[in-house]
Formats: sequence, structure tokens, C-alpha cells
Amino acid sequence: MSDLDALQSKILADIANASDEAALEAVRVAALGKKGSISALLSTLGKMSPDERKTEGAKINLAKDTVTRALAARREVLKALALDARLASETIDVTLPLRETPAEAGRIHPLSQVWDEVTTIFADMGFAVAEGPDIETDDYNFTRLNFPEGHPAREMHDTFYFNPKDDGSRLLLRTHTSPVQVRTMLSQQPPIRVICPGRTYRSDSDQTHTPMFHQVEGLVIDKSSHLGHLKWILHEFCKAFFEVDNVNMRFRPSFFPFTEPSLEVDIQCRCDKNEIRFGEGEDWLEILGCGMVHPNVLKLCGIDPEVYQGFAWGMGIDRIAMLKYGIADLRQLFEGDVRWLTHYGFKPLEIPTLAGGLSS
Repeated sequence: MSDLDALQSKILADIANASDEAALEAVRVAALGKKGSISALLSTLGKMSPDERKTEGAKINLAKDTVTRALAARREVLKALALDARLASETIDVTLPLRETPAEAGRIHPLSQVWDEVTTIFADMGFAVAEGPDIETDDYNFTRLNFPEGHPAREMHDTFYFNPKDDGSRLLLRTHTSPVQVRTMLSQQPPIRVICPGRTYRSDSDQTHTPMFHQVEGLVIDKSSHLGHLKWILHEFCKAFFEVDNVNMRFRPSFFPFTEPSLEVDIQCRCDKNEIRFGEGEDWLEILGCGMVHPNVLKLCGIDPEVYQGFAWGMGIDRIAMLKYGIADLRQLFEGDVRWLTHYGFKPLEIPTLAGGLSS
């Protein structure tokens, strides 16, 4: 075997033994590079005689072509092996469950859910939703609701006041959503049928009170509205909201400056250690206050009490959310704990409807 044949055999062996493209490139450089072994043989052709150049040049070029083809073939093999290895390392088991998408993992806060449930129920009864500003005047928050200056009932609301203006008047954070009722009566003529959900503020904080909380109030003004209508509305609301077939209610006399007569409403329930069940049992639980709108309030809002009368009610959205969904501490509603929200929250696409079930 000639030296050229031996060199070719060695290079072909090195090509076959190359384990990756980097090793193969090293073999190529050693053979065909500027200082490679075959390149060195080609550089000697200039020193040969024409006859030798013709014979040896053909042999060397044949060896170069053989090595080049072997390099190309081995490179394709190594590329295929590298692709197989990559596919093996990046394999996805499609039988595994997918991760939840943000829309599936996210949760609607119980307060937002209950807000939607309440508006859905009253909308079905023909009520419109009225809204107003959180920052109110003393006139709308107290005076037009039959709270005279210096009246002790003003002390029932631990009010957040702003600094006095130059004229001595002070704005405040509304203590109830009743100012929305005032604005509604001032802006439109009866008949009126609205609910007023929104944030309210009082300087109080414990297990059942927070400085900011949510209320929903209702107002009906008409020529023939009476307490019988009010009792039916509240009875139907409680049945729909607590999703029970029957609710026993009792109305107790109370006092609110803006209603006369004023009533507090209890519903019958069974209060166990771990849950409250409505529509059964021997316990009673207060859930809201209500009454006929005071004639003074109608006068102060530009409505003739000799022609029109009406009724109103108010309840805490946070409170009825706690009762319905078994939330023990009101403060948990505002802590922003993701674990708590995952447990008590609702999936985004579970929109409450009366037909499909409010909380199903």
C-alpha cells in the first residue's frame, strides 16, 4: 500500500470515528485545511515533472474528492444524530394535564360575585342601578336625609371628614349610599325604582366592621307603593339570593331618621357551629334595615309627599356575602390573600344568572 493510500485510509477512519460535528471539523482541517496533510501533498505537485504531476495529481485529487464526500456523508449522519438527541431531550408527554391558563386560574372576588348576584336579582324585578360619588357633601349625606344639625343620629355614623373649606363647610366620605337616593330623587321624577350599590366609609374596625365596606340600598317612589310591596320584594330577594325555596322573615320596629315607620328585618335560619342554613331552624338573623321614606326626605328632595310615597332599604354586601359563603371574618375580604381567594373565589366565566343559578 502506498503512502497516499495509507493516508486516505487513516483520514477515512478518523472521519468514521468522529463523534460530533466539532470532531469532524477537526478531521477536515487536518486533512484539507491550509496546512492539512492532503493539501501538503497538493503543494508538492509544482516540483514534479509533467509526467509525474499528471499521474500523482490525479491520485491526490481523487483522494481529496473521496475525503470530501466522506466528510459530507458523515456530517449528515452527525446532524441526524444530534437532531434525534435533541428531540429525545425535549420530548413532551402529551398525556400529562396542561397547566391552567390565567383565565382558568384567576378568581372573581366573593364581593364582586355577590355584587353581580344582587344586581341580577333586582334587575329581574325591574330595578335600575344608580351610582354616585364616594366623596359627598354634608347636605346630601345627612341634611336632606332628615338629619338636622346637631341631631344625635349623626353620631351613629363615625364619619371621615375632610378639612373645612374657607366657608366652614366640610366634605366627607359617604357613610351610606343613601346620598345616591337623594341625587336620584333630585334628578328625576317619580315613579322611581332603583338600587344603589357602592362603597361606604365609617371609622370602625373589628371582626364584623371595616373602615371601608359595601352597601346596596333600594328605593321605590310611586303614588301607591306601600309596606306590602316592600315585604314582597325583600322576601323574593332573600329566596333568590340564598337559593332556597322558602324564607320566613320578621319585621321589627326600629328607628332611622330617613324612614317612618322604620323596620329591621330578620330571617329564620339554623345556625350550626360550621354553617348557617336559611329557610329552616329556630334561629333569627338580622340582615337589613328598611321603612317608608320619611315625608321630610321627600320634601327636601323636591317630591310632594301628599302625592307620592315610597319605601327604601339597605343592607351590607359584605355581610350577606359572609352569610351566604361562610366567611368568618370580614377583614379577610380585604387582605388580598391569594390562597384565601383561590378557596372562596369564583371562576371568571361563572356569571351569575337566575336561570342558571347564581353561585353554581
